[in-house]
Amino acid sequence: MQYNILGKSDLRISEIGLGAMSLVQGHDQTNGYIIKHAQELGINYLDTSDLYDKGKNEELIGRLIGDDRDKWILASKVGNKWRPDGSGWDWAPDKAYILKSIDESLKRLNTDYLDLYQLHGGTIEDPFDEIVEAFELLVKQGKIRYYGISSIRPKVFLNYAQNSNIVSDMMQYSIFDRRPEEYFPQLQESGISVLARGTIAQGLLLKKPAQKYLSYSVHEVLEIQKKLAEISSKYDLNRLALALKYPLLHSPVACSVVGIRTREQINSLDEVFDDMQKIDLSVYADLIEDMPTIRYEV
Repeated sequence: MQYNILGKSDLRISEIGLGAMSLVQGHDQTNGYIIKHAQELGINYLDTSDLYDKGKNEELIGRLIGDDRDKWILASKVGNKWRPDGSGWDWAPDKAYILKSIDESLKRLNTDYLDLYQLHGGTIEDPFDEIVEAFELLVKQGKIRYYGISSIRPKVFLNYAQNSNIVSDMMQYSIFDRRPEEYFPQLQESGISVLARGTIAQGLLLKKPAQKYLSYSVHEVLEIQKKLAEISSKYDLNRLALALKYPLLHSPVACSVVGIRTREQINSLDEVFDDMQKIDLSVYADLIEDMPTIRYEV
């Protein structure tokens, strides 16, 4: 396992991270196996949110990591408030809600602090100064070590990168979704690391049947899948390795975060790391050259 420093922090995180959202409530034996095996593989970044399963995902993580809390770089998110009737959630990025939510998350996670606390979204209309003030206060109180954002809105994440002390931005980023690359130089200049989520593009970079994805038609997705299969065969490389490695070949990406639901999925990572060390950008050259260019709407 390779490790990278997260932005301007002193957090040394594994280049493969575990997205806890995929863990299934009630499957305690499988979830325990996934967490244990992830540790054995050297994975130390664990990402959750108070939004997932209405907070039960945090409770699950708190039980699973138990006395091994100090072995994990533990991250959660805040900003979405569940409605009392459970019908959905509303965006609530204000200081009072953030300060209230951290205590609830810490209790559910059975820990005194988070290594990384992320604003779970963001709009340009948000009370920016108030939000930053809340996160800075939590750092001073020792409840969080660092804070970041989870956003794919350029005006939002660039504002935080340039005018706050965030250390990271979690962004959807994969071979299929290369929209973030346009903004990597600005993020790197500000000392911000990217946590790449959606790295397997909902399974389309593995063996999931072709379907529409972002602005790609079914036909375009199928053609990309065929070319990826050819690359896998030509270089004798695992397709999961190809999917997870691509983001990591671009600065300032520090981690490819992957959701794991089954024993088979976590076991499949056993075969990935050796292949990942053999991969450089030249492997993808022909594939990327023929792909349509898509950009964020700004």
